[in-house]
Amino acid sequence: SEEVAARAGVSKGTLFLYFPSKEELFKAVVRENLARPVNEGATEVASFTGPTGALLTHMMQQWWARYGATKASGISKLIISEASNFPELARFYQDEVVTPATDLVRRVLQRGIDRGEFRELDMPHAIYAVMAPLIFLVMWKHSMAPCCDPAQRIDPEKFIAQHADLMVRGLLKEKAQ
Repeated sequence: SEEVAARAGVSKGTLFLYFPSKEELFKAVVRENLARPVNEGATEVASFTGPTGALLTHMMQQWWARYGATKASGISKLIISEASNFPELARFYQDEVVTPATDLVRRVLQRGIDRGEFRELDMPHAIYAVMAPLIFLVMWKHSMAPCCDPAQRIDPEKFIAQHADLMVRGLLKEKAQ
C-alpha cells in the first residue's frame, strides 16, 4: 500500500482515509477500471443504430481500447489465478464485472436474433465463445507476450478483427435460397 500511495501522490494515511483496507482499495480499482468500461459499453449498445455484426465488432474493439490495452487488464489474470485464495474478491469480481459483461454480450446477441440478422443460438455458450478469446488475449499479454519472440507476438487489433469476423460470419442467419 505504500507503493500505491506513492504512485497516487498521497501518503499511506491519506490512502486509508478513503479505503479502509486493501480489499476496499482493490474493489475501487476494479470498479473504475473494469466495471466502468462495461457501463460505457452498455451506453453505446443502447444507442447503436447500425447492423448488429458491426455493433459486436465495435464492442470488442472498444473493450480492447478501454481495458485490454491498459495496465489494469492485469487484474483479470490476477483474479483468475487467485480466485480460490480470495473467494470474496472473486465473487465481487463476478458480480461487478463478469455478470454485467456477459449481460451486455447477451443483449447484443439477442438484438441480432430479434432483428433477424443472427440465427438462433445456444445463448450461454455463444456468450462464452465471444468472450473467451478476449480473455485469452489479456492472459497472453500478461504472461507469454513478454517472453515471446517478436515474430510470434499477437497483434491485439488484428486478433480482435479476425475474431470479430469469424464470430459475425458464424452468427449470421442463412438467407433463404
